[in-house]
Amino acid sequence: MLTACASRLVANLFLTFQRIWQSSFMAFDHNDHYHGMLLRLVPRESRTALDVGCGTGRFALRLAQLGMEVDAVDLSARVIESAVAASPGRGGPRFRCADITETELPKDHYDYISCLASIHHVPFGTVATLRDALAPGGMLAILGCYRESTPADLAWSLAAIPVNAVARLAMTGRGEPSPAPVAQSRMTLTEIRQEADVLLPGFRLRRLLFWRYLLAYRKP
Repeated sequence: MLTACASRLVANLFLTFQRIWQSSFMAFDHNDHYHGMLLRLVPRESRTALDVGCGTGRFALRLAQLGMEVDAVDLSARVIESAVAASPGRGGPRFRCADITETELPKDHYDYISCLASIHHVPFGTVATLRDALAPGGMLAILGCYRESTPADLAWSLAAIPVNAVARLAMTGRGEPSPAPVAQSRMTLTEIRQEADVLLPGFRLRRLLFWRYLLAYRKP
């Protein structure tokens, strides 16, 4: 019991420190840092993509630059306005303000579906809807956030803090803070694995440095 309480205390201290850095040096975006990794998961000859929780649309724009037809949705009207303003228009993503939990998606349609720090804003079971919207052979790529709960989680946080600080200092003054809303994940990595075992059989999950995980699922 004492160990568990101590772990929660340290986790809260890490989270507080992380929030201070995020509010002070917002130009370094953890999600943008992993764009290259996510783009490498796009299946060859993909034609259609869906970006869930697209924010200001930076990743959706990168998908469109690959020649795909991209649908991009976000619940926040404010970030959709920013995304549309930054979009090239013709040939760019189709941005829409929508709640993915209430949106009817076409079955077996998308070759690639991405979720960048957005799944923890909705019930994890929403991935079943995204799974069904994948075309055969399509890829679901989730860059997710998780709740720290184990000594391993705390060790990764400890390792990330100095790297995060240096990166933010290096990026100070570059770019603008994202207006996308922020929420803390309620699920641990263990809980995420357990849910994914049921909903996304055959998935792969790896922990990443900046308080993120990458879950990749290819539809049979």
